[in-house]
Amino acid sequence: MKVEDLSAVAYFAGWRIVRWLPEKSAYRLFEVVADRASAKRGKNFLRLESNLRRVAPELSDNDLRDLAQAGMRSYLRYWCDTFRSPDWDTERIQSTVTVNDVELLLEPVRNKRGVVVALPHAGNWDHAGSFFCSQGIPLVTVVERLKPERLFKKFLEYRQAIGMEALPLDGGVMGTLASRLREGKLVALVADRDLSRSGIDVIFFDGTARMPAGPALLAIRTGADLITAYVSYKSDGIHIDFHKVEIASGATESEKVAKTVQLCADNFASGIQQHPEDWHMLQRIWVDRDFVERS
Repeated sequence: MKVEDLSAVAYFAGWRIVRWLPEKSAYRLFEVVADRASAKRGKNFLRLESNLRRVAPELSDNDLRDLAQAGMRSYLRYWCDTFRSPDWDTERIQSTVTVNDVELLLEPVRNKRGVVVALPHAGNWDHAGSFFCSQGIPLVTVVERLKPERLFKKFLEYRQAIGMEALPLDGGVMGTLASRLREGKLVALVADRDLSRSGIDVIFFDGTARMPAGPALLAIRTGADLITAYVSYKSDGIHIDFHKVEIASGATESEKVAKTVQLCADNFASGIQQHPEDWHMLQRIWVDRDFVERS
């Protein structure tokens, strides 16, 4: 059996088995898995630890290890949420979310102007999406194509069940997203990592990272508002911090995009500094040091 097939089996089992367990037992099980992964210090843990070192260079080795362990716990909490949230009712979804500056999102949606929300891999962004969908706000997002195909379809169905319009990430998606924004809808995009050649280089903590142009490009071309969101965990749910991003000036569209993506990166960095344990970046994001671009 291929590795991707084994991963799919594990995800499908999670969606079934974890929902049957008592809630406290399920979350405790995922904490144990996180702690074992931390103790093993495998590839994903070491990458998370390395990323957090750049976020908090002042930490001692022991404190950094503790922070990375907390990060693994947060990451596994997200997956436990993912497997169990299909059984959450509307009252639970809404009562466990707090938001700062929610009018930054509601005002353009209310006035049919459209709004792009760019956010990093932090906290539980699906819970945030459920919160707004449960209020009748039309939310559009994209789903990266995964292998095998049935796993991709499962994630597509999962977000559609939340109430999102989930679009496959392919060559025509930008045009569809632009159309949805012109209809006054909310487009939410995870936007803290793009190592392809189309990614935009930004200064991020102590180095050069690469992030997607999509949110900035959509806002510039459609006139939609652009805001960033940082989702962090609290004991009984999540908290969302919104910040407005003013479209940067520039002689060309490319210059505007590059400067605006940098502003988004600055907002991401601010959120990460406040809640580093909830930034689930277990992959490379910086393109300096030993990074080698693929041909």
